[in-house]
Amino acid sequence: MLGWVSANVLILVLADRRLPLDLHDAAERTTSAHLVDLNLRLAEVFAVMALVFLLTRRRSRPDLAARAPERATALRETWLLIAYGAGGLALGFAVGRAFGWHPFGLHLAGSMNETNDHVTRAEAITWAGYNLVVFAIVPLVYFRRRYSARALNLVSADRRGDLRLIVVVLLVEAAVQTAALRPEILGLGARQLLLGAPLTFVLYMAGTVLPTMVFVYAILMPRFVKLTGSIATTVIFGGLAYAALHVWDSWAEYGSLREAVISIAFLLLTYFGPGMVKAWLTVRTGNAWVHVWAYHALAPHTLVDTPHVAHTFRIHR
Repeated sequence: MLGWVSANVLILVLADRRLPLDLHDAAERTTSAHLVDLNLRLAEVFAVMALVFLLTRRRSRPDLAARAPERATALRETWLLIAYGAGGLALGFAVGRAFGWHPFGLHLAGSMNETNDHVTRAEAITWAGYNLVVFAIVPLVYFRRRYSARALNLVSADRRGDLRLIVVVLLVEAAVQTAALRPEILGLGARQLLLGAPLTFVLYMAGTVLPTMVFVYAILMPRFVKLTGSIATTVIFGGLAYAALHVWDSWAEYGSLREAVISIAFLLLTYFGPGMVKAWLTVRTGNAWVHVWAYHALAPHTLVDTPHVAHTFRIHR
């Protein structure tokens, strides 16, 4: 809570009336208006987490700590993953810039928080392939040779319960996203929907959803529980890890210390909450796939980003 309040205060003090970020509406909306939206989103995050608790209150609790190795190994593997993730982000920055593109983070440029920049088809495909290999395939191959699918949160212990949870959370989140963001997908033509929605699903599944699921919620989550002994701290760490992977979001500015501080604070306010929901879904079910379907692949990404992908791939009406 202190970190959340501090991020709000930092932005209010440093940003003046307008955010110095490359958001498409940064010049039109005041800093305080952006902060009101972000804090309302946090309230929605806690509402979703409460709903998840109610839906899972009678289920047996998965012992995620037992899925991790002994403490010394868990600590070593956690630091290895942190270093590897930082290296993957650094290399993604270099690769993106080498081709004259945006740095590769866990969001394609223009996702969710729109920017004024355009993305080429080559950039979108390369971004998805890079993230899939670096943050999903390589870590999964490495850890799957050492641990079972259950130890990596990849197996459901209650398929019916997981399905019910997915359906309810997905419906709630889709309704909230539609009401709050009024996504442009509602104005697309039939051809754009038929081609653009499946393409968006596949592109973001490769570039965002699977990398997030594997790297944070399949591998890191049991180790966080083992090291902290606390579900609450684990959920917080899940939110922080998720936010860190979006450091190269295309709207962020790092040209000065002031811009960097504002960007990092805005990243925290934007992604910490959704990252906690994903962590909460994982610790309540022991299944990292639940958040993929309930709270990531379909809503928000397919719902919100289909117009962006249709534009990028020139899918016309």
